Amino acid sequence: MEQQNDTRSLILTTGRRLTAKQGYTGVGLSALLKESGVPKGSFYHYFASKEAYGCALLNEFMTEYGVRLTASLAHPDMDARSRIFTYFERWRTKQLSPNPEDRCLVVKLSAEVADLSENMSNILEKGVSDIVTHLARTLKQGAEDGTIVSLEDPRASAEMLYHMWLGASLMASISHSDAPLNSAMDATRALVPAP
Repeated sequence: MEQQNDTRSLILTTGRRLTAKQGYTGVGLSALLKESGVPKGSFYHYFASKEAYGCALLNEFMTEYGVRLTASLAHPDMDARSRIFTYFERWRTKQLSPNPEDRCLVVKLSAEVADLSENMSNILEKGVSDIVTHLARTLKQGAEDGTIVSLEDPRASAEMLYHMWLGASLMASISHSDAPLNSAMDATRALVPAP
């Protein structure tokens, strides 16, 4: 059983690395299998189709991201405002990394899979909703601990922040510039003011 999990994990790890560089549609099954050293039959043992593999890839990424998100936005040694800004500063740093694997798969794949796979889109949509929920909770905690001005609708503010950062990340990729992410950070400072 352990070898099966290792093989499945190897396919997903290799696929994530390739997808970060080439996108989902840019990674052909033969290239994935060659790079991972796994025979075609083994792939279909774990995944019924390339779409099923894509869903597994996104589920694994969102699970890992959720763990990191919880650790970041629930950090016991920082106030809520510091946690929000640390989260977005880490986002900025990762999106500017020269290593494509450091960047967020949600940013990389959201436009690509939106019309390609309803199942993959649903995974991304749920993942984004979970992220926004964490952000909204932290904004509310900031109002309670006195580090953030009380916002009329923390959920709407969290959605706006996330959407802004998603757009800034896409523009940073297009322009090969950190300017959109720097602008997003400036806007975040204005939108999440200290009291």
